[in-house]
Amino acid sequence: MPFSRSLTIVGCHSEGEVGDVITGGVLDVPGKTMYEKLVHFETKEDGLRQLLLNEPRGRASINTNLILPACDPRADVGFLIMESKKTGMIPMKEPFTEVTLDTAAGLVTVTAECEAGKCKSVEFNNVPSFVFELDYKVMVPGIGQVSVDIAYGGMMYVLVDAASLGLMIDNQQSRQLVEIGERIKRAVEAAYTPIHPENSGIKGFSVLEFTEPLRVEDGFKVASNAVVVSPGRFDRSPCGVKKKGEIFKHRSIIGTEFVSRIRGTTKVGEYPAVLPTVKGRAWITSFKQVVLDSTDPFPQGFRVGDQWHIPPN
Repeated sequence: MPFSRSLTIVGCHSEGEVGDVITGGVLDVPGKTMYEKLVHFETKEDGLRQLLLNEPRGRASINTNLILPACDPRADVGFLIMESKKTGMIPMKEPFTEVTLDTAAGLVTVTAECEAGKCKSVEFNNVPSFVFELDYKVMVPGIGQVSVDIAYGGMMYVLVDAASLGLMIDNQQSRQLVEIGERIKRAVEAAYTPIHPENSGIKGFSVLEFTEPLRVEDGFKVASNAVVVSPGRFDRSPCGVKKKGEIFKHRSIIGTEFVSRIRGTTKVGEYPAVLPTVKGRAWITSFKQVVLDSTDPFPQGFRVGDQWHIPPN
């Protein structure tokens, strides 16, 4: 068959969020850092992301992860996330397997809890995370003034209290949350551009997160969240923030849970920052080979508004 491209992929999800991993078929690209490699893919080889995430091979609710050689000698492997682990690459050691990932945001250390040949959970030490703005006011067409927080935790977040808009984090309000979330995000983007103080190339917003108040369950602080990812869908896994020393459980809109804590504090530029550690679970769902027929009329796939919530021009 006249296939012009063939990719080997491990399908997986982490607490509900699909994050397939490309394990073969992609060569290394130029770049002295993983961020430079990310920029290379975004500007010169974005067809890979389009091929895998757009229909008919992908869908709005997935992202894809790419394994590459590390740039930082302290890391075991390089890692890039392509938004809307290769099995066997790292030998398993029981009870814990430790891996250092070289990412576009910086080094991320990972500890996998392993038993009887299976990975039970994974805990990772995230990059320093900090707040740009608290209670930032923005006018949103059709809604009025909305108060948001703007923060960085490996990507740029807009944080919104769902109750302040008369909303609840509930699956039955999914369409309303997504539509309102995208409108708020566009309004914030028009008014404010966050720029990482140590890498000016990291700027602009990635996602908007609706939050609900903290509550206490079985002695632990718990909160629900819903993360809206453009062009208009939910991140299925939990995301969130917490205070130093607390064990904090964050639940997603589908009820999955990450357990997190603050392992320390630091500064990023002029901003006080925290060092978050997050623990969760993941499961392999498939082993597959994705191909592109050279006669396929959609070499980078396509998007249809019924699933992708394409905003009007």
